[in-house]
Amino acid sequence: MTPRERLDQLHPEMTAWRRDFHAHPEIGFEEERTSALVAERLSEWGIEVHRGFGGTGVVGVIRGRHQAAGSNRAIGLRADMDALPMDEGDGVEYRSQNPGRMHACGHDGHTTMLLGAAKYLAETRNFAGTVHLIFQPAEEGLAGAKAMMDDGLFERFPCDSIYAIHNSPDMPLGTVKALTGTALAAIDYFKVTLRGRSSHGAHPHQGIDTVAMVAQVVNALNAIPSRQIDALESAIISIGQIHGGTSDIVLPETVELRGSVRTLKPEVRVRVEELFMRAVTLTAQACGGTAEIEYRHAYPATINTADETVRAAEAAAAVPGVTEVLREGNPILAGEDFAFMLERNRGAYLMFGQRGADKGGVPVHNPGYDFNDDLLPIGASYLAGLVEQELA
Repeated sequence: MTPRERLDQLHPEMTAWRRDFHAHPEIGFEEERTSALVAERLSEWGIEVHRGFGGTGVVGVIRGRHQAAGSNRAIGLRADMDALPMDEGDGVEYRSQNPGRMHACGHDGHTTMLLGAAKYLAETRNFAGTVHLIFQPAEEGLAGAKAMMDDGLFERFPCDSIYAIHNSPDMPLGTVKALTGTALAAIDYFKVTLRGRSSHGAHPHQGIDTVAMVAQVVNALNAIPSRQIDALESAIISIGQIHGGTSDIVLPETVELRGSVRTLKPEVRVRVEELFMRAVTLTAQACGGTAEIEYRHAYPATINTADETVRAAEAAAAVPGVTEVLREGNPILAGEDFAFMLERNRGAYLMFGQRGADKGGVPVHNPGYDFNDDLLPIGASYLAGLVEQELA
């Protein structure tokens, strides 16, 4: 029986798992219920289970039943488990039962697809070598991948290569994107506190207006990608928050702004940070004030290695239901902490389309988003088939 045939049989069961995860979302480093269910199912299927990596992370180990030259090879398959701190809309009957928590990025589906692949691989073990099933916490901005690595993930479970997938509402179901090189952006976060001198609104000349100052800073920052970075490179500075003032008639002494920076190349990342510091500092000084800057490197760019991406694309193309594998295209300016794992290992991160005729097209991080369960057997078949291909 092929992976797709078996996973089609498991499709109703996988759908039930996924919707249960969806109804009980947990945010980063709080995935107690989710990780417990993952560990319980892996144990039921005779899979060796290790818990506590990165807090709530789980690692399952499956050894193949064949012996062959190089059978000490090992690969890793990773899925993220965490939800987002947001409320869900009213679209589905299995909507979130946890206020302020929602699986709005499809990690419930990613976890389920890896569980489906795990069950098939535990039943068949039709490979030579070892598979490490990595169920990761806290992908959404909290660097759960790095936390697992800091706990010795790859020292305990070394991998010759490592793979992960993510759903994409932007692409139709059956389409896969496998880009060699940079697939997703590096992300940095900033907080800027601008300081001036408070004054009455009737006498602005007696103060240093931080509201006027922040307007100039925003203009200066917006000019960096458009005027100081090569137009053929990618750089985005996004300001998501501005806070200041408590009165309609008083100029505030401080104003705070927060946001993110996204780049695709390490050298551009360094250059944007330099320009950011200079623009904020000098603009504040020109307005008569000062600036305090907190600039935090979050995730590096997600960079797929060439040979592994080719082989991952081949494994995806072999899955019934996959109609197109895109080998060229633009990276996504979102970030992903699987990037930390790819800094330590060769591997590939693929995007699987999930948009159907009447479902799966709502963007991620949206209250109306839902994972398309029709993708479950496709993604799980890819993961299982990849193991049988790489550890033949």
